[in-house]
Amino acid sequence: MTENPIKTRTIGKVLEVTLDRPKANAIDLATSRIMGQVFAGFRDDPDLRVAILTGAGDKFFCPGWDLKAAADGDAVDGDYGVGGFGGLQELPDLNKVVIAAVNGIACGGGLELMLSCDLIMAADHASFALPEIRSGTIADAASLKLPKRIPYHVAMDLLLTGRWFDVQEAQQLGVVNYVYPADQLLEKAHELAAELAAGPSLVQAAIKEVVREAENMKFQDALDKITGSVFPTIKTLYSSDDQLEGARAFAEKRDPVWKGE
Repeated sequence: MTENPIKTRTIGKVLEVTLDRPKANAIDLATSRIMGQVFAGFRDDPDLRVAILTGAGDKFFCPGWDLKAAADGDAVDGDYGVGGFGGLQELPDLNKVVIAAVNGIACGGGLELMLSCDLIMAADHASFALPEIRSGTIADAASLKLPKRIPYHVAMDLLLTGRWFDVQEAQQLGVVNYVYPADQLLEKAHELAAELAAGPSLVQAAIKEVVREAENMKFQDALDKITGSVFPTIKTLYSSDDQLEGARAFAEKRDPVWKGE
């Protein structure tokens, strides 16, 4: 395994996570476990609010599973670590915002990792594909997520053909939020991250928990859990000083000061 395949740096309340495994930033079991530790640490650190996930270089964000490592004995059903593949897809109780800054090719498991983030920014040369079908396997996470995010027939086209699509199509489909020139991507990601990090963290946490937990619930059941403060983040929010701060700031004609408490 490449030494230090995951690079991190902290800027204020923002954690930048860079996948750095030459030549293509593919993920093996050991790297996935490290990523899980990194994102679990981010989740549990009260001083961190937002994370940015990107790849090293300007060609690959991530192509997904490291087939060379698999050929050397990494089992596809092996131990991916606390967060599942790439540290994000199955990480429990992650109620903080994660931004993907897609600096190049995102295909297979790399596209699925991208879909695990909350907001997606991409360089103008980025490209995407789910080529698993051509290898006789299934893009499992994408098969679950993509038909819920874009029109069913479009998702099925991408899943069944494994074709490549460019960043312009990705944005038109709503898969990507923002597109920037490659040399501006990380700067723009940090601008957005700083804006979010300055926002009401308790509300952000509540939004993430509600969206995640209510995905397969009936509308009224989910709404009852919100109004009844059954969700832990909602209970915390509704008993916090921050819950009143927005109204006070409006009445006093000032910017709100969020304390996260």
